[in-house]
This record gives sequence, C-alpha cells and structure tokens, in this order.
Amino acid sequence: MNEYNKVTPKIVEEIKKIVKNENLIIYQDEENLKSYSNDESGGEYYAHMPDLVVKPETKEQISEIVKLCNEEHIPITPRGAGSGLAGANIPIYGGIVISLERMNNIIEIDTKNLVAVVEPGVVTNDLCRIVSEKGLYYAGYPMSVETSFIGGNVATNAGGSKVIKYGNTGHHILGLEVVMPDGEIIECGGKRRKDSSGYNLLHLFIGSEGTLGIFTKIYVNLIPQPGKVVDLLVPFKNIEKAIENVAPLMTETKVLPSAIEFIDKESIEYTSKYTGMKLPYQDEVESYLIIQYEGNNIREIEDIYEKSGVTLQKNGAKDVFIADNRTNSEKIWRMRRNWLESLKAIDPYVPTGDVVVPTSKIPEIMAYINEVSKEYKVDIPVAGHAGDGNLHPAPLKPSKVSPEEWKELSEEILGKIAIKAAEMGGAISGEHGIGFIKKELLKQTKEKEYARMKEIKKILDPNNIMNPGKLF
Repeated sequence: MNEYNKVTPKIVEEIKKIVKNENLIIYQDEENLKSYSNDESGGEYYAHMPDLVVKPETKEQISEIVKLCNEEHIPITPRGAGSGLAGANIPIYGGIVISLERMNNIIEIDTKNLVAVVEPGVVTNDLCRIVSEKGLYYAGYPMSVETSFIGGNVATNAGGSKVIKYGNTGHHILGLEVVMPDGEIIECGGKRRKDSSGYNLLHLFIGSEGTLGIFTKIYVNLIPQPGKVVDLLVPFKNIEKAIENVAPLMTETKVLPSAIEFIDKESIEYTSKYTGMKLPYQDEVESYLIIQYEGNNIREIEDIYEKSGVTLQKNGAKDVFIADNRTNSEKIWRMRRNWLESLKAIDPYVPTGDVVVPTSKIPEIMAYINEVSKEYKVDIPVAGHAGDGNLHPAPLKPSKVSPEEWKELSEEILGKIAIKAAEMGGAISGEHGIGFIKKELLKQTKEKEYARMKEIKKILDPNNIMNPGKLF
C-alpha cells in the first residue's frame, strides 16, 4: 500500500494562493466532496472521499498545484465528467481531486487546417454541435457524447459506434498539452498531421487514464461533415446470422458503414419496457443489427442501402427497415442509446462490462456469456459494437442477493468473461479503460506489457502521485 500525506489546513492555504478564489475549492464539506467520490462504475460500491477538490481554470494553476503535491507527496486524481465505468475518476487514496470542469473553453476552430483546439472540460456533444455549424465533423466521439468531456475521452482512448469507419478517440487527436507529475508543462504534437521525430509520446498519453499527466489543451482532427445519413434496422433469427453479415456488408457492397451496432433479445425486451417502444419481429428474433451509412447525396445513399438490403436478405436477415429521415433514425437509435438506462431502471447496481474480441468471435463469446449466465443463474443482457467486436455484458442482480454480495459476485462474473475474451485474441477492455476495477485482469492478460508499463510510470512519476492505484 502506498503511504501518502494528508491534506492539511496549511496545504489548503497554499492552494488558495494558487487558485485565488475560495469558490474553486471544496474542503471539509462532506456533502459536496461526496459528488467527487465516485463515477458511473458502481455508485457507492467503490466510492472514496477525497480530502480536497480543486477546480483550476488555467494550466499554470494546475502546474503549481501538481508541483506542491509532488513535493508534499499528496495523491492527485484528475477528473472529467465522472462518466467513466472503470473507476479511473475515484480518489482511492484520498488526496486532491483536480476537477477539469472549469477548463471548458473551445479555444479555436481552425477551418483552414481542420483542427479544433479545446480545453479538457469541453463536453464532447458541445464540440460536435459547434463544429457542425461550420460544416465540420468530429468523428471520434463515444456513445456517451452528451455527458462526457473530451479530456476523459482522450484519457481512456474512448470508442463508440463509429470506430469501424473512423477509429477510436486516439485516431482523432493531433496534439496534447500536458502537465507532468513534477509540474512541468510539455506539448506533444499540434496542428500537424505527420511527425516522425523520435518516440510518439502523444500516443503514450492517450489512454493513460490520468496516470502520467493532466491534459490542459487538446488538438482535435476535424473532417467535412457527411451530406446524408441513413440507418438500417435489421432483425435476425440468431446471433450467428447477424454477425455473419458484418464482413459481407463491406466486401459485397464495397461501402464501409459508419456504424454496425449489435443488441441481443434480452436487451431489447428490457429497453422496450423502458421506452414503451417495440421493434418489428421482436417476439421472433434473437438479435438486431443497427447499421449506419453516410453519403454525399440522396442518390448515393439510396444506392448504398439498396445494395446493403440485397446483401442482408441474401444472408439471412428477416427484413431490412430503412430510416432515411431524422425522426425514424432517432426511433432506431433510441433503443440502443437507452440500453443502459433501461437496465439501471430495473437494477441500480448493474455493472457494465467492456470486452473486445475479433468480430468473428462474437458468437463464441456470446455463447460463453450464456454459459456464465446459466452457471450463476443471472441475466446478462449484451449490447455492443459489432463492427469492431466490442461488447458490453451487463449482469443483473438477482433479488435475493444483497448489494454487498453482488459487488463481489458481479466482479467475478465480468472477470471470467474478460479473461475468456483475452483468450480468444481480444482484450479485457476495448473503450472503457482499466481504472482500478480491472487492474488485476490487466496484469493477468498482459504480463510482459504490464511490466513495461510500470517501468514507464516509475520514470515519469517516481513519487506515484498521479492517479495512484489505477492500472497498477
């Protein structure tokens, strides 16, 4: 166990000199401190109170706070929106939470270079909306677009429905300004799109979950906004038939979908009750694909969905429902986006797993999840991104199991699924990250890489003050 110093009144006074505004800190206020004690990973299960919350507004303030913490050996937990699902935001050693909520400025939208320069506390949805007004598109956003901060997306290398076409967050980050664990401010990358000058430190920080530094400025790649979008809802008799269509959708139509989402029968039943909506063939099929295409104009879109419809029905689809306007598209996506909320309405303790396998292995991992479900006598609805093999199993607590018992049991269930995914050539997380909830699984599944990661951490953060207890 790491030994850290506590935040004392003297330290608080030093920090007040740095931020120069008492409203920017929360100290000895249990009610407000509690809001920063957890994230979306498990509510009270994993909560841990910080000693102090600071809300800096500049990189210089962050640098001075980090220098002080490094000298005084006080742990720091960088925090975005708190929407993470792996516990990376939780201050498990107490200390200081540096909340980036006030660093929420869009500094520049450079239409000549197609780059947005933003602070880490910008809500991803706001970024998407503002660049779209200029005919531009940020293609790296995750499914939690309306709540997550861009800084948290970068810290976890978040993914989402559009990874199959555009890649995850890391593919869209051109540069970062970072406050290092000793307080030094460095900049990696920038508005350029090529750089073969030595080690790629930029991608070392992407996905580092706040363990190597705090982002204070982010350079985001933009592209021209797609002209037209169409969504297809496609029911299948079984999971195998649905997944067998993923590759032909690309090879036979010669068009890359922007999204291919998967949702199983159990998930649809729960979401249907929550939303009051019902999908076609809902009582007859075991799975659905939601497929999205982008095109330059109506004619191109029509050509795409006609080719796709032929391919899908030839390969076992029950039917193909086309939503070529915003209202119908929203009906389709509402079922997918409300998936987790519908489960939380039934079980507030539901944990959401996050594993990734090669796409062809989805039927195999789904069969294994079904075995685990029967073994533990627990319902495990599953939704995910079929195009990239990223699935989210969500075991539901049986009524006879107490919340305390469920914490341990659900970790065991999701751990078995994660290990199996790794054995299939996948990984224990595709987009949510490791945090502290999966750190033992990381050690088990990536033993040699894990050792090298620890060496890097030791070099860059010798006092282990930056988000300690996460990853390692």
